[in-house]
Amino acid sequence: MGETEQKPTPGSRLGAPENSGISTLERGQKPPPTPSGKLMSIKIQMLDDTQEAFEVPQRAPGKVLLDAVCSHLNLVEGDYFGLEFPDHKKITVWLDLLKPIVKQIRRPKHVVVKFVVKFFPPDHTQLQEELTRYLFALQVKQDLAQGRLTCNDTSAALLISHIVQSEIGDFDEALDREHLAKNKYIPQQDALEDKIVEFHHNHIGQTPAESDFQLLEVARRLEMYGIRLHPAKDREGTKINLAVANTGILVFQGFTKINAFNWAKVRKLSFKRKRFLIKLRPDANSSYQDTLEFLMASRDFCKSFWKICVEHHAFFRLFEEPKPKPKPVLFSRGSSFRFSGRTQKQVLDFVKEGGHKKVQFERKHSKIHSIRSLATQSTALNSEVPKQSPQSVSLTLGEVAGSPGGQSYQQGKEPKASTEESGPHQSPALPKSPPGSKLADGATTVPPEEEEEEEGGKDHIQPSSVTGSPHLSELSINSQGGAAPANVTLSPNLSPDTKQASPLISPLLNDQACQRTDDEEDGRRKRLPADKAYFIAKEVSTTERTYLKDLEVITSWFQSTVSKEDSMPETLKSLIFPNFEPLHKFHTNFLKEIEQRLGLWEGRSNAHTRGDSQRIGDVMLKNIQGMKHLSAHLWKHSEALEALETSIRGSRRLEHFCRDFELQKVCYLPLNTFLLRPLHRLMHYKQVLERLCKHHSPNHADFRDCRAALAEITEMVAQMHGTMIKMENFQKLHELKKDLIGIDNLVTPGREFIRLGSLSKLSGKGLQQRMFFLFNDVLLYTSRGLTASNQFKVHGQLPLYGMTIEKSEDEWGVPHCLTLRGQRQSIVVAASSRLEMEKWVEDIQMAVDLAEKSSGPTPEFLASSPPDNKSPDDATAADQESEDDLSASRTSLERQAPHRGNTMVHVCWHRNTSVSMVDFSIAVENQLSGNLLRKFKNSNGWQKLWVVFTNFCLFFYKSHQDSHPLASLPLLGYSLTIPSESENIHKDYVFKLHFKSHVYYFRAESEYTFDRWMEVIRSATSSASRAHVLSHKEAHVY
Repeated sequence: MGETEQKPTPGSRLGAPENSGISTLERGQKPPPTPSGKLMSIKIQMLDDTQEAFEVPQRAPGKVLLDAVCSHLNLVEGDYFGLEFPDHKKITVWLDLLKPIVKQIRRPKHVVVKFVVKFFPPDHTQLQEELTRYLFALQVKQDLAQGRLTCNDTSAALLISHIVQSEIGDFDEALDREHLAKNKYIPQQDALEDKIVEFHHNHIGQTPAESDFQLLEVARRLEMYGIRLHPAKDREGTKINLAVANTGILVFQGFTKINAFNWAKVRKLSFKRKRFLIKLRPDANSSYQDTLEFLMASRDFCKSFWKICVEHHAFFRLFEEPKPKPKPVLFSRGSSFRFSGRTQKQVLDFVKEGGHKKVQFERKHSKIHSIRSLATQSTALNSEVPKQSPQSVSLTLGEVAGSPGGQSYQQGKEPKASTEESGPHQSPALPKSPPGSKLADGATTVPPEEEEEEEGGKDHIQPSSVTGSPHLSELSINSQGGAAPANVTLSPNLSPDTKQASPLISPLLNDQACQRTDDEEDGRRKRLPADKAYFIAKEVSTTERTYLKDLEVITSWFQSTVSKEDSMPETLKSLIFPNFEPLHKFHTNFLKEIEQRLGLWEGRSNAHTRGDSQRIGDVMLKNIQGMKHLSAHLWKHSEALEALETSIRGSRRLEHFCRDFELQKVCYLPLNTFLLRPLHRLMHYKQVLERLCKHHSPNHADFRDCRAALAEITEMVAQMHGTMIKMENFQKLHELKKDLIGIDNLVTPGREFIRLGSLSKLSGKGLQQRMFFLFNDVLLYTSRGLTASNQFKVHGQLPLYGMTIEKSEDEWGVPHCLTLRGQRQSIVVAASSRLEMEKWVEDIQMAVDLAEKSSGPTPEFLASSPPDNKSPDDATAADQESEDDLSASRTSLERQAPHRGNTMVHVCWHRNTSVSMVDFSIAVENQLSGNLLRKFKNSNGWQKLWVVFTNFCLFFYKSHQDSHPLASLPLLGYSLTIPSESENIHKDYVFKLHFKSHVYYFRAESEYTFDRWMEVIRSATSSASRAHVLSHKEAHVY
């Protein structure tokens, strides 16, 4: 029998009675008494292949046995696991946690029950405990050996290399080959031995915990990860396999996925004898029938699979355990089966609250001792996730985890951080906040309830069903808290453009641009409600105003300009404008309703009682339900974006027309960005509702409506998010294409943007500033044209296939220096700071890993600039020639049309920094607008401005009614702090932005708005480390 008394049990950590295991009870409830009587001994096979015997009462439910196993392992996140065994018909089934064990396991002496992973989360960073990740790694190892986890040879070798690193430590070729000879991790392992050894060489210094993390990082991207196939036939009698995952029900033919039915599309699951039925929600765009039918081998097989589906739906989609149905008085119909245990949302919330104590555990197969870190736990969800090793991580663009503003800073307190973050990635703590002010906590979802019934052998998935908890909402992003590190730049002679004055140094606002607000007017400022919910509602109003202005760029300004010139095809017009005008009309009415409610809240009207008016959830619920009727228009926006870019590529006239429109003041962002605004706005509603649900207590009058609205909007976001990810990358590639000269077919299927930024390249002339563009298959380097076009001319490309990275500061005597060795060319580059260098190393290495896993080297795609085969020692001739060409071909370049000179590429050039696709994804979610008071460093009074934060930039307006901004302030490179006492800013809610000698003070109207501005601006001034944000968006196919 397993020894449990020597270690603290999860039950004791929860304050539950001894040996109660992992409690799924609400506070104040008591666990059911363990049945007394005769004990039965049951053998449990653990994931490390050891067997333990547990004695439990015969009449005890299955939950008692699972809790005993988890207690024996000291496993906190035991809800991801289950017990499976062969029943009397030799069908492998899961132990029902509610039924007595004796009724399920007929002959316990002859049955070995397996403890295995039951629920595979979409992202392994959601697993907070090192022990949990270790057990998941053992499951992956087991699935590889049994042939369940199928993959190509490269992926298999990479997985095994991480297992070997975890078990024997750092690379030693003789030891590796000896270990591989004794341990078979996969059939036909001998053919992969050389590749395994090669990959293992890259993992030097990786701890067992980090190896587990990397193993799961690779495994989770495989199509068969966590998949258990159930044989079936379709209506035509074709043999297929069914499976269930966190996203829904999957259909396989062999090991190839041929179809998927997301939970959002499924209305009801049921079975009738051998037939398994999936009833779908009505969809005009779908070719599927209303009800899909699959035939399984027997009723028992069918019922077993139906139960698994019910449990997966409940675990990943519900916010709390479904309540039991009342027993029928006369007779029952159908199955009474229901999911029992904590949902994933409840597990994450419990672990996040720190309701556990870290303990030691032993790795059976590892020769390296591993003790769980006792470091201070960060407030971020992923605080215990080990740093990823850049040598072996597959990068998926836009993947991140957590929620905005992952760390919080409160008055007089230092930020909490794990010891792993104490390196150069850690941002310094902000100074003490002014009296009465604190920074916003990260948005945490308090999701709505969702009920599920199983009557008549059916899983009724209610129409209010949502994508679920925030850990599944793959559209929330975690940005590092803290102020930006001090800007460190290379010496001035590294930039050929230092003599040019940059238009990006400071905003062009002057004192006459806006009405001055003197300090004496402070006492006359109107008294606003003190409730935080009021300011959250006000944020909806202010951001809705900006959103309406963005819609008007398309529906009014662009449409008006198009009507004056016959340059756009009618088909494109009919695709864009009819799908934007209904949205503009709807949101105009939505804004009116919000402003009317705010007026009542502020007491400007007596039309309603105060209690009824101090809420916003009913307005949000009504209008979000109305938005669902507009979803057909939302789906068309991605199609409109693709059609617009296709038409521009085929018509030079349309290209010039759109470029001229982008130069108008009203088009303050790239035109194609406005086409994606409606999709982005859905995420903003979700964030606001999450904050409202977090703020309100369950007894608050507005809580139910807020929760229901959150459920509705979460479902919409989930349906759109796959399209959104692809379109963001598509839009970014087209935006970059406009900034580059000398390149063809930048936008090709499968190409993903990763990072752009300024680096100094070592050549015969010394260090010269260059702009680098990193994609998942190639690295481009360019220089800035000295012409009116302001575009960047491509000098060369380095295919990533076969590239290696070496830190070469000592070799070249240049700080933060790297040597990038390609198959045909090597270059030496230097970053502006160590932090910048590490960002580039991390992203390039992950991109190289992706390229290695692809089919092979990518074809040349540069239109000009012959390949440069010189080494750094031979003074790269291509660079010298291109520098001379810049002046020689000045006239030909100047004939090109003018180009916007304040794009993100130019900001990175002037600020000598970089930005990644992860940062762009964060910027999409962190948008804000509202009134701020602004003060210059040496000025006396404060100016009231309408400020819009988007796209890493503050845009300043005289008022919210203005059609275009007066000026803008790009924030990359700026530091965000709170004024010190010596600066004599004796006001509350003031924050400071400074870059070199440029200093600006901004003052918010309340603590909440101060928190929000700090949160979103920090996301632009402090780039998130990819090791902490990889996750949340679904992987792209490379």
